[in-house]
Amino acid sequence: PLDLFNPPTHDKPISRKELEEKKERIVEALRAFHIGIAKIRATVGPSVTLYEIVPDAGIRVSRIRALEEDLALALEALGVRIIAPIPGRGTIGIEVPNRQRRLVTIRETLASPTFQQTHYALPIALGKTIENQVRIVDFTQLPHLLVAGATGQGKSVFINTVLASLLVRKHPAEVKFVLVDPKKVELALYEPLIHHFLAVYPGQEEPVLTDIDQVIHVLNALCIEMEQRYEALKAARVRNIQEYNRKYLNGELNTIHHRFLPYLIVIIDEYADFIMVAGKEVERPILRLAQKARAVGIHLLIATQRPATNIITGNIKANIPARIAFRVPQQVDSRTILDTKGAERLTGKGDMLFMQGMHLERLQAPFISTEEVERLVHFIAQQPGFPEPYYLPEPQPEEETDLPTNNAERTEKWDPLIERAATTLLEAGQASTSLLQRKLQIGYARAGRIMDQLEQLGIVGPARGSKPRELKIHSHDELAQILHTHLQKKPEHARSTTKN
Repeated sequence: PLDLFNPPTHDKPISRKELEEKKERIVEALRAFHIGIAKIRATVGPSVTLYEIVPDAGIRVSRIRALEEDLALALEALGVRIIAPIPGRGTIGIEVPNRQRRLVTIRETLASPTFQQTHYALPIALGKTIENQVRIVDFTQLPHLLVAGATGQGKSVFINTVLASLLVRKHPAEVKFVLVDPKKVELALYEPLIHHFLAVYPGQEEPVLTDIDQVIHVLNALCIEMEQRYEALKAARVRNIQEYNRKYLNGELNTIHHRFLPYLIVIIDEYADFIMVAGKEVERPILRLAQKARAVGIHLLIATQRPATNIITGNIKANIPARIAFRVPQQVDSRTILDTKGAERLTGKGDMLFMQGMHLERLQAPFISTEEVERLVHFIAQQPGFPEPYYLPEPQPEEETDLPTNNAERTEKWDPLIERAATTLLEAGQASTSLLQRKLQIGYARAGRIMDQLEQLGIVGPARGSKPRELKIHSHDELAQILHTHLQKKPEHARSTTKN
């Protein structure tokens, strides 16, 4: 229900007197530069007012475009932006910030007929246009989104808006989220939804990823999930996830070999932090997902407060055509994000430029408070969830070691850490490669080899796709017997118990 959100505010609209005053100032400022105006009209938006002018015949558009600073001085306004010309209208636009902005709330946005009556697969409420119309987009058509802007300009609030839009409209079986938050506080509010809307890999310690090793692990798991989904689409003879799920629900696919595929939304709150630490290890799987994952329902939302060229590279921009820019300090940052200027003249607090393809649009993002997010999450978490989270497949190690069949030769090939690994799995009560990697502080390839050796010893079961392996032993005595038989030695735990 929408009453989980705060009611909309009733701010005083901009006065007619202020509109007429600014119109006169624009006309006088342009006349001072010998530019005559044939017509002028105003459209009042939540945070800015668009003044559309028609210059006299013979006036060059480039002359008006060069007067941004002079008009800002004449209007005593911060962030005057000139659109010359406005596509499809035959006019020149001058955007002037309102003295008193109107707060756009998440409730009025989600309650609008535009959002309520949409048939989009993944509807997202972006905010309100200058004409005060609610602007929504379908995430499946973006298909990925890059969000950038300076600190405190509204990126994290916008991410909460995206999540709220999808949580309100979609069932947990239809969409899953992979949340990555290096700051550890922005997305932690969504942890109670682990059995409803979150996707994790086997052995993941926290529902919201914060550690760089875990992030690399889950990105590689998503690449494997993508390939598995493409195999499923190929077997079903369909081209995209919508056709596949339609066939599955109509009973046209074998339920033994096929399953319903939910959309996967990967949200990375601070992309620059991971790039500076891991570089290519993070960028490579993200590029693979951005290039190929659209058809199988995996979509990316990448946010960063550092729009530098070494962070937002040409490959990222080429594969993510939909971008949102909040206010940035310099024009070069705006060009990095949008390939054009303008973001440096925004007014902040959710004022943003949205670019899809070649179309650039100015919007006011809705505001959602922390208390509203908590109420929404609490309401969903109280409802019955799935018995276990949506598990991503566990990546296989890059190297494989074929162990000889002869017992004498095999004894020399056992990994020195195999005893500690078996004891660790027994005490943890679960078996996954990522668990060994964390507990033993080893690389993923070595942890995978140890897991294969434990399978040969009969300590763990075979890999089960996205689910953790089965742990076949339940006591230290069983473990001691197996290791004594095959390795001719006792595990560390058993030796310490004997000494005591």
